[in-house]
Amino acid sequence: MDAVFISFFHMKIAQIRKEITKIRTTKFGISVPELKKFAKRIAKEDYKEFLDNNRFETFELRLLHAFVLGYAKDDIETLLGYFERFMPYVDDWAVNDSLCQSFKIARKYPQTVWDFLMRYKKSDKEFESRIVSVMLLSHYLNDKYINKVIKVLDCLNADDYYSQIGIAWAIATVMGKYPELCLTYLQSNDCHLNATTYSKTIRKIIESFRVGDDMKNTVRTLRK
Repeated sequence: MDAVFISFFHMKIAQIRKEITKIRTTKFGISVPELKKFAKRIAKEDYKEFLDNNRFETFELRLLHAFVLGYAKDDIETLLGYFERFMPYVDDWAVNDSLCQSFKIARKYPQTVWDFLMRYKKSDKEFESRIVSVMLLSHYLNDKYINKVIKVLDCLNADDYYSQIGIAWAIATVMGKYPELCLTYLQSNDCHLNATTYSKTIRKIIESFRVGDDMKNTVRTLRK
């Protein structure tokens, strides 16, 4: 890569940062569609330069980081390395869920990403627990993984609000795809959800557009 191109490249990254700064300082903030446009540009030009130097100064920059990581093209181990480095900075449900839902490479390398996630299934950190639950609901609700998914959701840390909501959302999504299997789980002695998470799960199922009315009526009768 010659010096002229390197100079041009760094000017482009600087320009993107300047545009982000200009937009985020308005009272209206920056929209998610605009952030996704920036993320696609960064991912094409050199996602590593941005991820290595992003200082997470604002919510928008953390959200942008999540989208860039989702759009980036590289080997799975490299991307998981960046994913892991970003996890301690995830402290908001929107950043959390955007990171998980945009990380679609998990579907191409399901076992590798699964093994990575399982390192965090016993974590007592609120957003590490939520990352696991939202990754599972986003990429692993299929015949091969569904029984494993339910077992993992059952044992995740559920002491904190956002981890509870993540688990409840995931189980409600399971109910939409595998209703009988999910109902059996919720009625069984194998369900170890605490009372608060169980109650939130029932509410999420009742609110879900993916679940039929008959199943919702059945679920209304369940109590922990």
